[in-house]
Amino acid sequence: MTTIERPGRFIEPSLRDWMIERARAGAQPEELLRPLRERGWGEDEAVDAIDAAMREYLDAHARQHGLPPVARVPSPILPNGSSVLDAGDREVHVVASLRLPRIVVFAGLLSAAECEALVALARPRLARSTVVDGDTGGEAVHAARTSETGAFQRGEHPLVATIERRIAVLLDWPLENGEGMQVLRYGPGAEYRPHHDWFDPQQPGAAPLLQLGGQRVATVVMYLNTPARGGATVFPDGGFEAAAVRGNAVFFSYDRPHAMTRTLHAGAPVVEGEKWIATKWLRERRHG
Repeated sequence: MTTIERPGRFIEPSLRDWMIERARAGAQPEELLRPLRERGWGEDEAVDAIDAAMREYLDAHARQHGLPPVARVPSPILPNGSSVLDAGDREVHVVASLRLPRIVVFAGLLSAAECEALVALARPRLARSTVVDGDTGGEAVHAARTSETGAFQRGEHPLVATIERRIAVLLDWPLENGEGMQVLRYGPGAEYRPHHDWFDPQQPGAAPLLQLGGQRVATVVMYLNTPARGGATVFPDGGFEAAAVRGNAVFFSYDRPHAMTRTLHAGAPVVEGEKWIATKWLRERRHG
């Protein structure tokens, strides 16, 4: 790897290697920033330099092991960071955070009134949910997904646009990089069996999808009601389960289309009542 340079200063190889080793051991960001601050670096340039060093390391590791390259992903919070975040028009609370898989659970992303209004908007549009056909890139009904979907174009309705802007501010991710929102209803027994949200680049149907904004890099699942029983979002490879609670949301990111991100997830069956959610997928680049 090369030396990470900045105007008039640089991260020498020995310090860079120490930072990478400490990051791999789970060091907090403050520990990595401290040596650069002591050398007179500003906060922003130090963060950028460390990010560049880590990305260079991960890219080299991917090449050496035949893995997909690393993509930049939304990073809404730092480890042990603030539990209250500014989402532009409201405050959102962090109630859980995992590093691997990268998952953050937010409380209060949506108000009760917004949840009810979004359900009302979507109800007339409901049709059997589909999945991506890996061979063609089109949509197909599949037994693994037994919900109903009401789809919206980005910014199609004032409420949809408000929620999309809120997510963009919360995650510091360009609004135009988001796909259109989907609202889903899961009736009794309905589920979405374990799956990944990224497009498998080895499948022929991925090519046309990747041309429309690049790879998916993150997902936001917003809960529009609280089912009487069941309906959790489950991450089998992470041993984690996010309960479906009205107004809350679970965010997870995946920096490459590979199972090593441990973002295999499922919508567990609804045991009693029904579950309504809104899903927002985020891309590398402008979508559409």
